Amino acid sequence: MDSVSPASLRRAWALQAQSHPLVAIGLGLGLVAVAWLCASSIYEAFTGENRAHVGLALAGGMAGFAATAAGALAAAVFGHVSTRSQDSMLGFAAGMMLAASAFSLILPGLEAAALQVGEGPRAAAVVVLGLGLGVLLMLGLDYFTPHLHEASGQRGPDSARVGGVWLFVLTIVLHNLPEGMAIGVSLSNGDLAIGLPLTSAIAIQDIPEGLAVAIALRAIGMPRGRAVLVAIASGLMEPLGALIGVGMASGYALAYPISMGLAAGAMIFVVSHEVIPETHRNGHETAATVGLMGGFAVMMFLDTALG
Repeated sequence: MDSVSPASLRRAWALQAQSHPLVAIGLGLGLVAVAWLCASSIYEAFTGENRAHVGLALAGGMAGFAATAAGALAAAVFGHVSTRSQDSMLGFAAGMMLAASAFSLILPGLEAAALQVGEGPRAAAVVVLGLGLGVLLMLGLDYFTPHLHEASGQRGPDSARVGGVWLFVLTIVLHNLPEGMAIGVSLSNGDLAIGLPLTSAIAIQDIPEGLAVAIALRAIGMPRGRAVLVAIASGLMEPLGALIGVGMASGYALAYPISMGLAAGAMIFVVSHEVIPETHRNGHETAATVGLMGGFAVMMFLDTALG
């Protein structure tokens, strides 16, 4: 099957924005708010009290990027992939992301929130707020994406898979941002005793995540080389997140656990709403479920064993 071109994606979104202007405005304002927070945090990183450690944080973020690239390159060994294998591989990637949502995002987000607002219901409320924002973001994107097939002239289950998997890839990209932020926060004071173990753990976890992006793109028929390049590019969010993390450590500390919840909410939504149904579309439910459980087990082991 062919992947959706950027031009057809833009045309589809433009048509939807014209048809549903209020939804488009709400989604746009939300994205502008996120962009403002990121930009202001980066500015704070270079001008705030932690600016002396920006280079160290960037190095940590680049380590995460390199690990993501290594995982993506591992997908280059895959040749032709059967439909059954596609469903199993996509299920494996979905399982990894479900585990990452729980163990890499929600639990660390609760710990970070507890340091800011205290343990218990208040910390949980901060992360739940992020979860809600992530779901709203994906609902807005999903509201536009299903109409993509009509606008671009595509029909049938393969077209649906294209849209769903691209949403899945987007959530993995979103997930890389708070991981990079965690690296930046841990290195914002130049304390390698804290930052180095965390950076190493995240970098090791990024290897299978880079593989997951490439696998997901291969599962929708994207050529091997292009899938690997897109997966490598997804790791660029790690050094960007590291810069944001340094800035947040100076002045926007509460935004960190909220962003962890946002990434987790977006990821869980897309896995449940798009990816799992697509892996069951062709009658390979058992293979897809076994793949999901395997992916969950691998990522849970990495997250918990590496701390």
